Amino acid sequence: MRIIIAFFSITSLFLVSCGGKDKKDASKPTGGPQKPSAMQVDGYVVKPEPFQENIEVPGNIVANEVAEIHPEVSGRIVQLNVAEGRYVGKGTVLAKLYDGDLRAQLNKFQIQLALAQKTEERQAQLLKIQGISQQDYDISLLQVNSLRADIGILQTSISKTVVRAPFSGKLGLKNISPGAYVSPATVIAVINQTDVLKLDFSIPEKYIDQIKIGQLVTFSFEGSQKQLGAKVIATESNITENTRSLTVRAAVIGKDAGLLPGSFAKVQLSFDPDPNALLVPSQAVLPQARGKKIILYKGGTAIFAEITTGVRDSSRVQVLDGISAGDTVVVTGLLSVRPEAKIQIGKIVNGQ
Repeated sequence: MRIIIAFFSITSLFLVSCGGKDKKDASKPTGGPQKPSAMQVDGYVVKPEPFQENIEVPGNIVANEVAEIHPEVSGRIVQLNVAEGRYVGKGTVLAKLYDGDLRAQLNKFQIQLALAQKTEERQAQLLKIQGISQQDYDISLLQVNSLRADIGILQTSISKTVVRAPFSGKLGLKNISPGAYVSPATVIAVINQTDVLKLDFSIPEKYIDQIKIGQLVTFSFEGSQKQLGAKVIATESNITENTRSLTVRAAVIGKDAGLLPGSFAKVQLSFDPDPNALLVPSQAVLPQARGKKIILYKGGTAIFAEITTGVRDSSRVQVLDGISAGDTVVVTGLLSVRPEAKIQIGKIVNGQ
């Protein structure tokens, strides 16, 4: 009897121990290490589409002609006809300097010339009958020519005492008063030819081949909501080294009373559209220390690709190199995705 009880006790302990081992073994994972799950992101499918490049640059309104009016000689102003803010014609007398001393010298030389001419005429008659030598006659003729030259110099000096408008235009504010002593460095006033206005602006170097003579541009200016037009008439012969830009000049089409030389303008330029541009959402571009990158979805793997970008609009960036039509670009979770990481596209978004 004791032997039977002992047998059952040993059997029970054995079964309990085996059961516990089976439970422990069952709790262990069956297979190798588990693979990490793929990160879910949103994607954008790149497709070619028409895209017209538009840029806005600052500009400046300039007069067709502008000049500071200076006297050519020094002297005292005896007459001043600067009508501030008025239009004047070309050649209008704006100021007159004192010329009394010059006219006195001119009168003196004219009297001397008359006497020298009579002497030369008498000498010429004497030379014909060999009453004087050729040398004596040449001296009298030289005197006549010398006085004529002196008179010409004085007449030029007198003409320089009259200050005239160099072209038709609008006068600005006068800087002097009658009786003032002026020199060639003195600015009497400024004249602007405002019948025709010009628009000067600069474009980045990369757009040089897209600007053409005769091309139309639009612009607006401070204090007005109007959109005005201008036609490109010329470009600078060189690129500005500091800004890497090219200065362009356009002729303003039409007139506006509020548009004056010196006005600040916002110039809008539209270039020829690219019918097969590749555009991606702005948030898909990753700025780098050197260049820019984008994350592509390739068979469930994140591929980092270097790209070259062009212009951008409010929500998209033009990609010039680095991607192809049909590529899927990652647009969410960019900071969490690592190169060669496994990713999964949750949804395809619209780039607009």
